[in-house]
Amino acid sequence: MKPHQKLNAWIKSFEMVKTLYTLTQTLPSEEKFGIISQIRRASVSVPVNIAEGSARKSKNEFIHFLHIALGSLTELDTLILLCIELEYLEKENGIIIIKELDVIGKLLYGLIRKLGE
Repeated sequence: MKPHQKLNAWIKSFEMVKTLYTLTQTLPSEEKFGIISQIRRASVSVPVNIAEGSARKSKNEFIHFLHIALGSLTELDTLILLCIELEYLEKENGIIIIKELDVIGKLLYGLIRKLGE
C-alpha cells in the first residue's frame, strides 16, 4: 500500500469520487459538458492532489497540493448546492454529500496543520 492510501483524507475522498460518479449518472444528459464534467473533474482532483503532494520532496510542496485539494472540495460544495437549487438532486441527499465534503475538508485541514508543525 502506498503512503497516501493510508491517509483518511485520501480514503474518504476516493470514496467520494465513486459516490459522485454514480450521482452524475442520474443528472440530465444535457449537463454532460457542464455540471457533470465539473463535478467529475473536481471530485477526482481531491484524491489525486493528495496522492501527488504526498510524493513530493518537501512538506511545503505537500501542503501546497493539499490546498489545491481544498479548492476542489470547495468547488464541489458549490456544485452540489447548485444541483439542489436546480432540483437535479434531492435536498436531503445533497446535504448528506455536503456533510461528507465537510468531513474531508476537516481531514485536509488537520493534515495541513500537522505537516506545518
